[in-house]
Amino acid sequence: MARTFAIGEQVLTAPRPVPGLYLVATPIGNLGDITLRALETLAWADLIACEDTRVTRRLTERYAITAPLKSYHEHNAAVVRPEILARLSQGESVALVSDAGTPLISDPGFKLVREASAAGHQVFAVPGASSVLSALSVAALPTDRFFFEGFLPTKQTARRARLAEIARIEATIVIFESGSRVQNALRDLADIMGLRDAAICREMTKMHEEITRAPIAELARTADGLETRGEFVLVIGPPAADMQAMSDDELDEVLRRSLQRDSVKDAVAHAAELSGRPRREIYARALDLAKEIAAKGEHGQG
Repeated sequence: MARTFAIGEQVLTAPRPVPGLYLVATPIGNLGDITLRALETLAWADLIACEDTRVTRRLTERYAITAPLKSYHEHNAAVVRPEILARLSQGESVALVSDAGTPLISDPGFKLVREASAAGHQVFAVPGASSVLSALSVAALPTDRFFFEGFLPTKQTARRARLAEIARIEATIVIFESGSRVQNALRDLADIMGLRDAAICREMTKMHEEITRAPIAELARTADGLETRGEFVLVIGPPAADMQAMSDDELDEVLRRSLQRDSVKDAVAHAAELSGRPRREIYARALDLAKEIAAKGEHGQG
């Protein structure tokens, strides 16, 4: 029996795929960003495993796809995974989709792919939309090497520690962040990687898509006015090849931000790592700035 899908008023027949597990990329916002191969695969799937059936149903209804949907997420994976593997053993075709983008990228599915392949089932990638690659391509930052971090820790101490670790990576960094935490994340990024160029990519491919490009320190200064509704991808450029390029004003800004919360010793260590300048020089400047900050604090209390 032929199976079909519809694009507008045009009804198309889908060729039957070979049995196996299909990792199908779905749009990250604009439902028009689905590939023909993805529609053909979904039309013939004996089962579509998805994070949220309500989200995936909007896509299947748009294209008149009637394949059954099954919720598969981190909270029920241990129960549902054996069911999916059993269906694969029966020679069925199962499509795995995420709520948006390419499956397994900050989404569940790794264990299913591992167990399916270990059991001898074929696993196919049906590529398409990806918020990581979309943001990277429009950020106007180097793309020859990049590191995908995903979501940062929610607690500030852990977040800052993780940022200090990945700051050493000589590549463009891609980070996911929620609207409720993006402002704090930008402030921490400014403290740790403030001199780098960056881009805030909000609501990629959606109606209110917005791309803001600027040095991280500038993005942090304007963070209070940032529209926080929606989903964010932060793209941070690699460290400058010439660390000696840091100006006196930039050094002072790095030290002032660090001295607001860190000891002189920690602020000097942080500035030395960013600037490449001698610690003795930075220490002398940090002492002067610490005195200025203390004097302003005392004056403000009087």
